[in-house]
Amino acid sequence: MIAAPDRTPLDREFFDRPVLDVAPDLLGRILVRATPDGPIELRLTEVEAYDGPNDPGSHAYRGRTARNDVMFGPPGHVYVYFTYGMWHCMNLVCGPEGRASAVLLRAGEITEGVELARKRRLSARYDKELAKGPARLATALGVDRALDGTDACGPADGPTTLLAGTPVSSGQVSSGPRTGVAGDGGVHPWRFWITNDPTVSPYRAHTPRRRRT
Repeated sequence: MIAAPDRTPLDREFFDRPVLDVAPDLLGRILVRATPDGPIELRLTEVEAYDGPNDPGSHAYRGRTARNDVMFGPPGHVYVYFTYGMWHCMNLVCGPEGRASAVLLRAGEITEGVELARKRRLSARYDKELAKGPARLATALGVDRALDGTDACGPADGPTTLLAGTPVSSGQVSSGPRTGVAGDGGVHPWRFWITNDPTVSPYRAHTPRRRRT
């Protein structure tokens, strides 16, 4: 008999660790997103680590700005950014306060609130595609910049909460280069995913894009 996922909220100490420890440990955890229409729950299956001043691929590599300010704050908070003038992406801040590092939530399986997610992701052909990629994940969960800076370790009735879920063993975790990261930051094998999980997004090397006008 398979044990039910652990619904104990993750505390701040979980996030107050090096980003390369937190990132793979997020796999199998459950993200609860409270929306006006009801809760949506997602089992995390793919993430990417970004290590601030040590990482040319990080938004915080060149220092603190208004955009990345949340990354320097206390661990366990949500960092949301808007990219290509189209999409939001959701991250979880980790490591000690003042040292900017975060984990990008790349993909997951919607386990509760599937109908709500389908209404946001009308182009998804199958449920396994609802949160298959960081922009799709954020869209399915109704994530936008209004969540930037919110506390994922706050009250259980907050906008986002992380539950212990069912963490995966190291033998179930694969790693490789981060998707779409250019230059020196593109070589780091800091993308982690549950091996053979159907909700994991495909790897794509960086290709320059033009911003929509």
